[in-house]
Amino acid sequence: MQQQPYPLGRFHAELEQLEPRFAAALEACTLFLHRYLPGEYIMRQGEQSECLYLVETGRVSLNSAVHSGRLFQLGEIACQRQIFGEMEFFSATPVQWSVMAETELDASVICAHKLALRLLAEPELTLFFASALASDYLDTLDITTSRLLHPIAYNIAYELWRERQRTPMLGSRKRAHEAARFGTTERVYRRALKELVDQGIVCDGADGPTIADLARLRTYLDL
Repeated sequence: MQQQPYPLGRFHAELEQLEPRFAAALEACTLFLHRYLPGEYIMRQGEQSECLYLVETGRVSLNSAVHSGRLFQLGEIACQRQIFGEMEFFSATPVQWSVMAETELDASVICAHKLALRLLAEPELTLFFASALASDYLDTLDITTSRLLHPIAYNIAYELWRERQRTPMLGSRKRAHEAARFGTTERVYRRALKELVDQGIVCDGADGPTIADLARLRTYLDL
């Protein structure tokens, strides 16, 4: 979730007024600043966490793995004061998705116990979490539902459309990670991507796939 109120939502005006107090509460509960290098875990799946992490800027990826080694990457986030660990904070359950630094970045480590006491003293600040969690839940559900219901080629095209709409969740742009993003192998991913390239919908360059023809993309996605 982002620290700043999301641009849409029922309580946007109220959250904008409360934002300085929310920022002050997070700062008061911060233990220290920690630097992460690319490839380092900020949070690891299955571990118990007693902290939240606030990333000012930088890119992180979220992924889930099984014992066989198969990896599903929910996506990357270009952070703008992004908070991680809020789900585990409220549920008191182990970390569900691993959070990995994709660029060198600094994260403020926030004490969960101190934050809990602060929210009990100022319960109106929980509105930030409720509003952001609802928005992020719908965004994540949209991604996972599309993965289940549509073929890989459609999902590649759909993610390019989402990125164009300035959605926080982004593709990896690393071919192996991009395949994991759709829960498949590199070979299957390349075949699906070629299908889109052959139809003139997508271009595949050194920096990864991009939209070749917006009108064709919209028609393909039935938008």
